[in-house]
Amino acid sequence: MTSAVIYNGGLRTECLHVKSGDSFVTDAPTDNNGLGQAFSPTDTVATALASCMLTMMGIKADGLSVDLQNSKAEVTKHMAASPRRISKVEVRLSLPSSISEKDRKILEHTARTCPVLYSLHPDIEKEISFHWEL
Repeated sequence: MTSAVIYNGGLRTECLHVKSGDSFVTDAPTDNNGLGQAFSPTDTVATALASCMLTMMGIKADGLSVDLQNSKAEVTKHMAASPRRISKVEVRLSLPSSISEKDRKILEHTARTCPVLYSLHPDIEKEISFHWEL
């Protein structure tokens, strides 16, 4: 088992990673009857994309002897109605400017082939940008 999720009432869940014991809370967003005091379930999906991209880039960077520490991603999630769903995810990656053009191409390709990106429905628009500015 990967995780366990408990519904705590009040449109809030507690999500437990079984192996590590780490946990986080989700809350329904304010535009869907919630308090918006934590990540919503759809926020976690959009955020997982950026986390996966940076993780995969980090794995590749280690093999290239490149340091990606302090790289970051800004995520914007867009919702649609009927049925309510994620319609678009924007990911803006900020990365070290010291990385060579050759390694940038390798890392960008690696990010664009991460498992979460491949797992998202094809109807979800994905707008991914790389900014080599840190």
